[in-house]
Amino acid sequence: MTTLKCVAIDDEPLALEIMKKYISEFPSLQLLRTFEDAVSGAEFLKKNKVDLLFIDIDMPDITGVDLVRALVEKPMVIFTTAHKNFAFEGFELQALDYLLKPINLKRFSAAVNKALDYAKYKSAEVTEDESLYVHSEYRMIKIVLKDIEYIESMQDYIKIYLLNSEKPILTLMSLKSVLEKLPANQFVRIHRSYAVAKSQIGSIHNRKVKLPSVELPVGNNYADFIKEWSK
Repeated sequence: MTTLKCVAIDDEPLALEIMKKYISEFPSLQLLRTFEDAVSGAEFLKKNKVDLLFIDIDMPDITGVDLVRALVEKPMVIFTTAHKNFAFEGFELQALDYLLKPINLKRFSAAVNKALDYAKYKSAEVTEDESLYVHSEYRMIKIVLKDIEYIESMQDYIKIYLLNSEKPILTLMSLKSVLEKLPANQFVRIHRSYAVAKSQIGSIHNRKVKLPSVELPVGNNYADFIKEWSK
């Protein structure tokens, strides 16, 4: 079983007590320390290996966002906050999740399960190339690979189109970089703007790839794909 060493930082004593109670409900979480003082918390994080950090965004000495930004070795981060309009503050830090106070156990549980899944993913415990994690809508999102139909490049961003979903997932990543994370036996680039799931290809005709929801062009530089497919 994966066990995550965690730390909680919040200048509100009551919020920390609730966090300690919730953490105690999960055998997979090992609480190392809690801190009301953000500076002391930052010093501990610099000297100790921590897998998961629960940290309040709005604190007097230093914000949670600035504290995490200053860390050289960053643990997985779940931000907590009492403010609804908060997520943009730590967008570039790619937090696993954001919890809005007052935090209920069900929502806390969902965030912890996400952290456990991501830890397994990073340690290669997930077998058979089952999933991909991307940062979208201020959270880390798990995508099951078999659900991907195709991926579209939008300059600095990509859109990941899923089967049976009208809304694509938008994430700050290049098509090249996402393909490096995907198994080559399952995905192929057919155009400078498109990559497709091989399992979703219905047919190829007139340099167009037919997928369940759309037809996509095959670029001139990727014509070899058609030859390989025809073998």
